[in-house]
Amino acid sequence: MGFFNRWANFFGILTHNTSNMNTIDSVTGAYRFSHRAMATIYEIFIVHEDSNYAQQAAHEAFCELDRLEQDLSRFIENSDIARINKLSANQPLQLGPAAFECLQQAAQMYKETNGAFDITIGPLLKCWMNRDKTPRLPSEEELEQARQHSGFHFLQLDENAKTVSVKASPVHIDLGGIGKGYAVDKLVELLCDWEIDTAMIHGGTSSVFALGAPTELKGWPVTLSNPKNKQTLTRVHLRDQALSGSGLQKGQHIIDPRTARPVEGNLAAWACAPNTAATDALSTAFMIMRPDEVEAYCAQNQNVLAMIVTGENDHGKDNVLYFGHWDENDIQQV
Repeated sequence: MGFFNRWANFFGILTHNTSNMNTIDSVTGAYRFSHRAMATIYEIFIVHEDSNYAQQAAHEAFCELDRLEQDLSRFIENSDIARINKLSANQPLQLGPAAFECLQQAAQMYKETNGAFDITIGPLLKCWMNRDKTPRLPSEEELEQARQHSGFHFLQLDENAKTVSVKASPVHIDLGGIGKGYAVDKLVELLCDWEIDTAMIHGGTSSVFALGAPTELKGWPVTLSNPKNKQTLTRVHLRDQALSGSGLQKGQHIIDPRTARPVEGNLAAWACAPNTAATDALSTAFMIMRPDEVEAYCAQNQNVLAMIVTGENDHGKDNVLYFGHWDENDIQQV
């Protein structure tokens, strides 16, 4: 988590035109549907013989997306997340199934990344950022005060009662690093219920899930680009996989929740895994974690792949590091 933005040019579906998430014109029978939610544009590409059926399925998926936003957005006054951010200490709050499940997944990612992914980092971010979003240098007193309200350990989840409580108040939760990916996963579930078996869903092009594969293709073709110079780094083919990316804008910082201080080194990071909530969170965490930490994580989680762009090497080129068991048949390094 930190001062980074999701870059719209991290992904491209095919490369036959200049947009970053292109229509699938060259995939026979693919229909494209789009919808604005969670401050971005979600798109669904469906391969199906019946265009009306595909449209109905997409419509139901977007209705579900709107329902999820009502629960998960901290900007909606009565959402579950907004209510958590107003909680007094030790006051249990019952949550809806979506918010509770998303928090559970966030807790799991917090644990697996040893705190590199943390949805409660808001107070720390404010310390390092002016109101106009430019970086600032906080005092030690400010950092200490923010630390007293940051950290997932301040949240207590009750599985049986489906409640959350906070040990200190206020706690600032922001699901920006996992909420969009969680929503994509729920849309995938809905499409599967509709017996749609070939589709691609993305939330703002920073997180995508490929369901099945178009006819005569080994997977949905996706390009990954360097956010610094827009150059294509890699082309992959995804099938029943998720892929998410995070990157750093010039002049901004990434704050390590574990140290409360900026980190340097990584310019961009991608994560590939079986579900989008995980890749959403991991691409965030991989921006913060050292390469040896990422390597260890992928070694312990065989179904996770990572790609990181670090700073320039001795030859003036950015280092591109791959971790995990990338299938050479499904990846093309450019």
